[in-house]
Amino acid sequence: MANTAQSAKRARQNEARFAVNKMRRSRIRTFLRKVEEALASGDKDAAATALRAAQPELMRGVTKGVVHKNTAARKMSRLASRVKALA
Repeated sequence: MANTAQSAKRARQNEARFAVNKMRRSRIRTFLRKVEEALASGDKDAAATALRAAQPELMRGVTKGVVHKNTAARKMSRLASRVKALA
């Protein structure tokens, strides 16, 4: 429990930030799942389209501090190589 006004405010801010970050993370995962589903179905066009849609979402997560830059780069690289191999 927060003992001072400052720590109480900080706790409120952390809760709000957690909720926002949770939404962002969920949104990113949704876009990545769409790419995975397109890859599983074997549809190259759908996979490429889903990948192009997922890329800016993932990079936005980097700028907002939800995802580490290298993590996003690794995910994009691996997905791109799997889409390319689908050809």
